[in-house]
Amino acid sequence: MQYLLPQDCLLCGVNAGGEMLCVPCLHALPYRDHLACPRCSLPTPTGGICGRCLTKPPPFDRAVAAFDYRYPVAELVHAFKYGSQLALGRFLSDKLVQRLQSESWPDLIVPMPLYPSRLAERGFNQAAELARWIADATGLSLSRSALIKTRDTLPQVGLPWRDREANVRGAFACDADLAGMRVAIIDDVMTTGASLGEAAKVIKQQGATEVAVWVVARTLSDAEK
Repeated sequence: MQYLLPQDCLLCGVNAGGEMLCVPCLHALPYRDHLACPRCSLPTPTGGICGRCLTKPPPFDRAVAAFDYRYPVAELVHAFKYGSQLALGRFLSDKLVQRLQSESWPDLIVPMPLYPSRLAERGFNQAAELARWIADATGLSLSRSALIKTRDTLPQVGLPWRDREANVRGAFACDADLAGMRVAIIDDVMTTGASLGEAAKVIKQQGATEVAVWVVARTLSDAEK
């Protein structure tokens, strides 16, 4: 697929023939090719459910990520999210769709929402852009309004892990009738899963039978990198 951006590779600067990345940089991306827990997408020795999810299952039923959240994917996500390089979002969503080929398709996909003031400040919702491209590529039904954020929370990235669940508790709402539906939530990065878990709770309260989380990248602990 050709992208309407300069022909130089965004990572190393060599001619990439009109693509976002040259072939060597494309192959060097940190793809999720290791065994992982199907519930939270963290690495496990056998690909089975991890001890953490057995002890305290997350509100969502499955998590899938295209990449580990580390260099250079972290830089690509940052450029897309904060540098307004929207074509990078198309590139990243294509990679996520490729990763999802072995998954069963849900009935509906929804993007993680931004609070209105945060959306106005940024100018776009990166999760909504990803969801739009995924819907275009797969033909899946997309709702931009089924899930909303009801209060402006502190940025999760600046909080200790133990405080993140409290920060987003009660921060989402869903008034759509999702009875009997399988829903996938789209976001760019999953770290602790606190925000995605809180969103999954309100979606299940509206009758969804299964909630999956689809993200471009999954953060690993230092021991797992």
